[in-house]
Amino acid sequence: MNENLAQTLKCLPDSAGCYLYYDKDGTVIYVGKAKNLKKRIKSYFRKTVDRLKTQILVSHIERLEYILTDSEAEALILESQLIKKYKPKYNILLKDDKKYPYFLITDEDYPRITVVRKKNLNPDKGRYYGPYTDARAMYSTLDFLKKIFPLKQCKTPKFKNRPCIYYDIGRCMAPCQNKISSDEYKNIIAQAELFLKGKQSELLKKLMEQIQKYSDTEQFEKAARLRDSYYDLQKTLERQKVVTENTKLNEDVLYFLYENGIFVAVVMNIREGRLIDKKQFAYPNNFDEDMTLLIETFLKDYYNSIQQDFPDKIISSHLEVLDKKTYEEWLNILSGKNIKITYGKTQKGLELLKLAEKNAQNLLDTTKIEETNKLKDNFNEVGSYIVEKLGLSNFPYRMECYDISHIQGTNTVASMVVFVNGVAKKSEYRKFKVNSTEGKPDDFLSMKEVLTRRFNNLGKKGWDKPDLIIIDGGKGQLSSVMQIVDKMGITGIDFVSLAKREEEIFKPHKSKPVVFAKNSNALFLFQRIRDEAHRFAITYHRKLRSKQSIKK
Repeated sequence: MNENLAQTLKCLPDSAGCYLYYDKDGTVIYVGKAKNLKKRIKSYFRKTVDRLKTQILVSHIERLEYILTDSEAEALILESQLIKKYKPKYNILLKDDKKYPYFLITDEDYPRITVVRKKNLNPDKGRYYGPYTDARAMYSTLDFLKKIFPLKQCKTPKFKNRPCIYYDIGRCMAPCQNKISSDEYKNIIAQAELFLKGKQSELLKKLMEQIQKYSDTEQFEKAARLRDSYYDLQKTLERQKVVTENTKLNEDVLYFLYENGIFVAVVMNIREGRLIDKKQFAYPNNFDEDMTLLIETFLKDYYNSIQQDFPDKIISSHLEVLDKKTYEEWLNILSGKNIKITYGKTQKGLELLKLAEKNAQNLLDTTKIEETNKLKDNFNEVGSYIVEKLGLSNFPYRMECYDISHIQGTNTVASMVVFVNGVAKKSEYRKFKVNSTEGKPDDFLSMKEVLTRRFNNLGKKGWDKPDLIIIDGGKGQLSSVMQIVDKMGITGIDFVSLAKREEEIFKPHKSKPVVFAKNSNALFLFQRIRDEAHRFAITYHRKLRSKQSIKK
């Protein structure tokens, strides 16, 4: 730690705000928020930080800045803006390789409903509804909207002196030819927005009032058109699942699952007591991430993106890990309404969460299969690249990675994780309680003990010979391992180590590291294996620590 950074840490305020970490090049690498900046920032620099990602982040921090706010809720809003601006490499950026579509009601004299997929939505262009995770269902909804609400279809008139075919088939009221007044058109737009907001009961009521008005004034053609729309809407409502008889209830039910680096989120939209939509998001490749941080990031990303149609209540048992008051305040600032967070502990709440869990589990299972197939399909190419780049003697069908975990030499443990054809094989994971270094931290000696025990089991059932062994560490760690390899006469296995700071790969007896391209699938696979080894070691270490604490 440099002197300027150390001095800044001494002068931190006990206030809410945002903090920014910079690397040696002056690039923002992390943005965070805190209720108490002093406590939060200092927590990064403790010697007992477990998370590998945090350790790597801290090793790159050269200076920090902070911005004070009046409350943590205000800090939440500022944090989102700063992340959007700087796109820091160490912030969790949830990506699932899809650009979800939105409905846009354009800001024109006679607005249209269009579909957009832009990430950065521009409120100056109109009002957005979404995102929609099921594109097929969204386009079906769009067809339905165009059928019951005869809105303008074209940006500019197709003909100068007459309406186009959409007018002839009843899909447009030809505002371009002044066939409808501005007030009437605005009324149709308002009705369409009621539908998108899930306020179907209010929409049906307004449609019936309009039908009666047209009938009373003998505008029977218009009354007949609205009557058809009314019946079409009723049929749609009949197909929607009724979850409660409370027709004033507008809720979002959220459920999250996290397994093997895959994080999934399901949002069930309940409007006027009916389940009108289910949105689901899958984010693979989030290894060494904290579940709470993932939930927090999703919550911020999702509700910052919807812009319209906020619920009155959010139900999720997973949100108990967050500061309820802060997030309610933040939601109220975003939406302009009083949104409550509940944990679904009533009978009805438990039923809704069970339904959401069922959908989340299905999404997780499907995503697992998809990601496994991707890895299998790509592994020949990735494996060939690894062989060529590192000059290996074997194709890395079976890769093992080892990591050491302890706190000042106590409860020292090690992990062994196994990846076959690029896919984790958890049945062959192994954990070791290290005996040789208890009370005297020595990662080199610990790794020697673990590898000795592993090589003594070569050829035994469940201990297949690896093609490549990856050591979590740098040159020194690898050199220590090679002493054991040479002493025991181990042959036919390739060895490398992966250094945390610059993600450099070291080979035995070579002083210069091999550097993979930052965006290469090979480096990503190495990081994934390393992070999994770290996670497995930390989990075992915490278990031992917990047992020791209970005994005391």
